[in-house]
Amino acid sequence: MIYDLTHRTLYKYSEPSLFARHLLHLLPRTRSGQHVREACLTILPAPDFRFEEVDYFGNALTTIVLVAPHDMLEITLRAVIEVEEPAARNAAAAGGRACGATAAEIAEFSVTTALTRADAAIAALAHDAAAGRDDAFGVGLATMRAIHERFTYRPGVTSVATTAAAALARREGVCQDYAHVMLAALRVLGLPCRYVSGWLRSGEATRGAEQSHAWVSLWTGPGRGWVDFDPTNNIVVGCEHATLAWGRDFDDVSPVRGVIRGGGQHIPTVEVAMQPRASG
Repeated sequence: MIYDLTHRTLYKYSEPSLFARHLLHLLPRTRSGQHVREACLTILPAPDFRFEEVDYFGNALTTIVLVAPHDMLEITLRAVIEVEEPAARNAAAAGGRACGATAAEIAEFSVTTALTRADAAIAALAHDAAAGRDDAFGVGLATMRAIHERFTYRPGVTSVATTAAAALARREGVCQDYAHVMLAALRVLGLPCRYVSGWLRSGEATRGAEQSHAWVSLWTGPGRGWVDFDPTNNIVVGCEHATLAWGRDFDDVSPVRGVIRGGGQHIPTVEVAMQPRASG
């Protein structure tokens, strides 16, 4: 499946921002089952300094600095992304391609973080889901379903600082809350898993389309490799998702993070469209 993707972030400031420095995770990564054919990040006003690099987890990282006063900031990604059908990925896995992970990778994604620290309720959910199961994929499925059953999707009741424990206590939130709870539960069981940010095909009868989305990738062993689970929608990820970046939690892959001087009040507006092409 080939997608045309547009991701637009707009900040309008009530007062001019006199200086700004931002870190952007907004260029999609190529991974097994996903090829980025084109990707262009346009920033207005044009930054005075712009640096492109790769972060610790292999994600594209763009640093921008604006030293002139500005009353708005518009960041637009336009990309063409090819995502393989699940059958093609499974065939590649069966052939032994792209299923490896180093011991260091496995270890670092097993470690809890401030946002994914488990409490007694998360530990109980994890152990209940894992009961009677001895394979990581099966545990992942059961954990995803348990979280989906407990949660109500409700924007505006949590923030990017909401922890997994707080989200589970509320039993409502958005995709990053579902993902953080699943990460916390899997790590209680000692299973390596990572937070994945990205997008979901527009127009699907699913939660999280036409906005930034998040899900969980679980290391299931060298045979199957990393398998992605979307607890918000209770599905194993197929070709309807496109990956932007991954890390241990949201803090590692925040799309826009930075500091500004001035600016007054400002609330970002984010618009996303990921439409399949009629033909390649």
